[in-house]
Amino acid sequence: MRIMLFVCGEGLGHTSRCIPLAQQMQSAGHDVRIGAYGYSRELIEKKGLKTIEIPPEIQLVGNAGSLDLKRSIIATIKSGQLLGIRKVSRQLKEFKPQVVVSDSYYTATLAAMFKRIPVHLIINQSNMEEFFYNKGMCMKVIGRIIKRFYNAIFRKVDGIIVPDYPMPHTICRLNLDLENEIEDAVFYSGPLVGKKYEEVTEADLARPHVLSTVGGFGYREPIFRKVIETARLDTAINYTLLSGPSVNPDDFNDLPENVTILRFIEDQFPYIKSSDLVIAPGGHSTMMEALSFGIPMLSFPDIEHNEQENNATALEEDGCGRKLDYSISQKQLLEYIHETTDQGKLLEKSRELHDLSRELDGPSAITRMLESKYMK
Repeated sequence: MRIMLFVCGEGLGHTSRCIPLAQQMQSAGHDVRIGAYGYSRELIEKKGLKTIEIPPEIQLVGNAGSLDLKRSIIATIKSGQLLGIRKVSRQLKEFKPQVVVSDSYYTATLAAMFKRIPVHLIINQSNMEEFFYNKGMCMKVIGRIIKRFYNAIFRKVDGIIVPDYPMPHTICRLNLDLENEIEDAVFYSGPLVGKKYEEVTEADLARPHVLSTVGGFGYREPIFRKVIETARLDTAINYTLLSGPSVNPDDFNDLPENVTILRFIEDQFPYIKSSDLVIAPGGHSTMMEALSFGIPMLSFPDIEHNEQENNATALEEDGCGRKLDYSISQKQLLEYIHETTDQGKLLEKSRELHDLSRELDGPSAITRMLESKYMK
């Protein structure tokens, strides 16, 4: 089959899950083209996959790590990117795919529908209107319009793919607000992660080990520093902290001997596999990566980020992690770390989800589903 896979480049979580999907499709003998833009496209091409340049769908505007919705909407309208559907339509005409898979990139979804090409939409959230609530009447009205738009799309696509565990184990379930009439069109594929557990060699790390991917920039810096101070309270537990590309690890002086700070890891999976616990924000892709490897998580959702808050709530409800906030003390944080490293809490459910992830094999499941529908 000829398959076009479109990736929303706002946030690398979409990119990280589309890469293994495209690789599986390609290994199954299909001709795959990936529509992407910016840094997302660069990452995909580094994996040896064929890409085409697509227009950005939205312009994000913010300050000090927080998103300004009103300014983002205005910037998107001014940029003219909403007209990108013409360019995408031309690309569909040139490649002639038998099916389109769109990871939250609605321009391609609409273009495929107009050209009567089967289209399956990958989402881990359908309640986007919540971001507009409690921000004034104007924003609330915009939120309602957006909800109607998305619901209309969901009704008309040929299928919806949720890259998560099937219910009742779905981590993003509190972010899904799908109408009952389309439930039969929803396919829970299982996680889409960059590497399979059995393919990964563990990093040589001292145990017990905690991996923190929170990052040391902007509004997340207080948590980053709090993890460092927590490490001083029990030097028997070892830590690797990822500071992020914009932060110099050398700026953090007087580190305890059980803490290592790295700016960036090209491949995080050996570190995840070697860790007893992951500390991270509330992003869906990071949760899928950790749980697919059977590693529990302490989640610090970004402040006022509804999607991350909901993911972290489900994580705790399912007994495979904890939802924490920025006000936690170092002593309290250490107690939650000890829950896993000393008492083994959260491990049983995390290991169950690891086994379920291997059984589902998300990339293969999606590929087989599309083959059954469109290969003749």
